[in-house]
Amino acid sequence: VPLPPSPGARSSTQADSGSSEDEAASEARSTTSECPSLLSTAAEEGLGGDAVDEQGQQEDLEEKLKEYVDCLTDKSAKTRQGALESLRLALAAHLLPDFLLERCLTLADALEKCLKKGKGEEQALAAAVLGLLCVQLGPGPKGEELFHSLQPLLVSVLTDGTASPAARLHCASALGLGCYVAAADVQDLVSCLTCLEGVFSRSCGVGGATAPMVPTSLHGLLCAALQAWALLLTICPSTHISHILDRQLPQLPQLLSSESVNLRIAAGETIALLFELARDLEEDFIYEDMEALCGALRTLATDSNKYRAKADRRRQRSTFRSVLHFVEGGECEEETVRFGLEVLYVDSWARRRIYAAFKDVLGSGMHHHLQNNELLRDIFGLGPVLVLDATALKACKISRFEKVCLPSIPTSWRPGALQGLE
Repeated sequence: VPLPPSPGARSSTQADSGSSEDEAASEARSTTSECPSLLSTAAEEGLGGDAVDEQGQQEDLEEKLKEYVDCLTDKSAKTRQGALESLRLALAAHLLPDFLLERCLTLADALEKCLKKGKGEEQALAAAVLGLLCVQLGPGPKGEELFHSLQPLLVSVLTDGTASPAARLHCASALGLGCYVAAADVQDLVSCLTCLEGVFSRSCGVGGATAPMVPTSLHGLLCAALQAWALLLTICPSTHISHILDRQLPQLPQLLSSESVNLRIAAGETIALLFELARDLEEDFIYEDMEALCGALRTLATDSNKYRAKADRRRQRSTFRSVLHFVEGGECEEETVRFGLEVLYVDSWARRRIYAAFKDVLGSGMHHHLQNNELLRDIFGLGPVLVLDATALKACKISRFEKVCLPSIPTSWRPGALQGLE
């Protein structure tokens, strides 16, 4: 199960097959517990199975979760890592706010020790669990307190050049997601933006200078920092956006020539987001170096270099066709996400970045959280959680005929981000 992305959630910027960033991420997904009961077949089935007795299933799950929490302070690093991985899977697949609220301080203390004293793999898993805790707890007092208490540790590991690339990568992602969900004020937001910008900006030349060579092992870190930074731009006050545009629009195009397809794509999507934010501020926004930028984007949109993997070429061309179309004045291509009886329309670069950030940590649990997590429903304007009876639940199993017909639903049916299909 890659970290990131989580199970079943390979976003367009995180599938660089054979690359060093995947090797770095593999450090955080290969865990072996010395506590067999944590990773037993029964436990895994309990985390994902469909039991008839929902109450009994919930009780069994919570008993397992209590074991995982207890094992976070075990003397064995492998046991702690196994417990962290099991918690990560459970938090991505289930909604557990009440259970977590009761143990918030215990979890915060345990994660603090894992981040402080653990090594790369343990730190990476602890950061991933922290990000998921923020998604579960939301922007309330407990979520704010948790993020505020562990933010300095995330920054410390992220900016430590001697820490493992996997640990730094996941701290970057957790810092961005945690700040997005639970930052207490604008100052926290600006602080996180500055930290993340400092990480990826080191790979850009200053004042027209040639960009420095970046070790392949750090490509994943730069990509994660850039994506986390872009996520926070979507909630950044307009008074700060203009300064960021002046500073970063001239520099980010340098990343388009990176050896990493992930980093090239992340840079392209972030450039599109910056143009979207700039046009929100000023409808007639004009970028001085437009010709050179469009030339670089066009090259990547038509790249046919045989030394690149075929899947990477296809993914890169598709992304940069969309980026080029938007930068030249077109619309952002709309994506449709169907879950249960609901539909989410992702129709801007800001919403694309937000959706991808949550999907990367929730993986195959994304649809469950879209249906039931009030935080995500609020972010995407989905309204209150739908209460479905047995008939409606049965209707969720869409027939093959309906799957063919659904894409032709007229746009007049869509008053907002969501249209419930009743």
